[in-house]
Amino acid sequence: MDSWTGHDVPTLPGQAELPRLYDSARREVSSTAPGPTATMYVCGITPYDATHLGHAATMITFDLVNRAWRDAGLDVNYVQNVTDIDDPLLERATRDGEDWIVLGMRETALFREDMEALRIIPPAHYVGAVESIPSIVQHVASLIEAGAAYTLDDGTGDVYYSIAAAPRFGYESNLSRDEMITLSRERGGDPDRAGKRDPLDPLLWRGARDGEPAWDGGDLGPGRPGWHIECATIALERLGDTIDVQGGGNDLLYPHHECSAAHAETLTGQAPFATHYVHAGMIGLDGEKMSKSKGNLVFVSRLRGDGVDPMAVRLGLLSSHYRGDREWTDEVLKAGEDRLARWRSAAAAPAGPSGEGLVAAVREALNGDLDSPAALAVVDAWAEAALSGAGDDDEAPALMARTVDALLGVRL
Repeated sequence: MDSWTGHDVPTLPGQAELPRLYDSARREVSSTAPGPTATMYVCGITPYDATHLGHAATMITFDLVNRAWRDAGLDVNYVQNVTDIDDPLLERATRDGEDWIVLGMRETALFREDMEALRIIPPAHYVGAVESIPSIVQHVASLIEAGAAYTLDDGTGDVYYSIAAAPRFGYESNLSRDEMITLSRERGGDPDRAGKRDPLDPLLWRGARDGEPAWDGGDLGPGRPGWHIECATIALERLGDTIDVQGGGNDLLYPHHECSAAHAETLTGQAPFATHYVHAGMIGLDGEKMSKSKGNLVFVSRLRGDGVDPMAVRLGLLSSHYRGDREWTDEVLKAGEDRLARWRSAAAAPAGPSGEGLVAAVREALNGDLDSPAALAVVDAWAEAALSGAGDDDEAPALMARTVDALLGVRL
């Protein structure tokens, strides 16, 4: 599957440190310490609807990680998936009387346009679930052979992973069993299904059903993949047995990331699957999380169509820390637009305070678990000084523009 078009990322003077990030499993901030090539897997969209601000906020978060690693001199192997076959996609297509393939292709294309407009560095590998099915089938078969998966005896052909094969199951989310059962019910699991060995066992392969698309599963029989094994398979094939960062929204921590990590660890014998499990907060509107069920989604494409500068959207989402759940309001957007105008004016000033000092201060802020509000405050203070005529560094305005482009992804 094709990714979106990238852009040149400016290089900056001086030496950047590796970013420190909060790891959900250890519940602490620690330095990322990848080798010469940093590896990151970020869960992408299920393309049944347009890109909303929750998607955008998550992608901007991991774009900051990508930029910080590049600024520190590392190559980055970044992989993102597209869940182009899943229940929500089929349900939306049925509701609208549309071919599910056409729906998925259209919304994936729109997502690419939104990501390009928001200046998200594209992944090195942008991979669909459908194209990964042969590899998923092999992995499910391997798990069955290892005694880590089983087929229900109800004739459906459904295959489940046994969490008994993962003695540390729950280490990533740090949830109690009761909490995991509750979230499983809320987030696409089926803890009450009869015939499972454990209520928390997740689906690996869904046997073919009348009226649903299905693929050749070899000895598994026809069907389609479960969600968690999709991401485990794509990450293992493109990044290796262990990775530096597994990322997504905090609603993916359980069950999706917990289960996909368990699948990967069982398949490889290597643990932990990721050095850092990193999760972005949710975006709310009028006091509620944006969600399909609530009908309160704010779409990036709609904002773009209304003439909103995507850089103002990006600045609005960067104005709060990535890990916190936060609100999107008209005031947040207006503040982003005002900040963008001030920064553009300051970048056109004849001189300003030390440009290299600005670079160091922005780096320091982002090094501390991507503290984007602190980074924005640093640039604000520099811009106000430059606009007031303070400072005599005539190269600073151009360096300021390169800094916010390279580190924050904001094109002035």
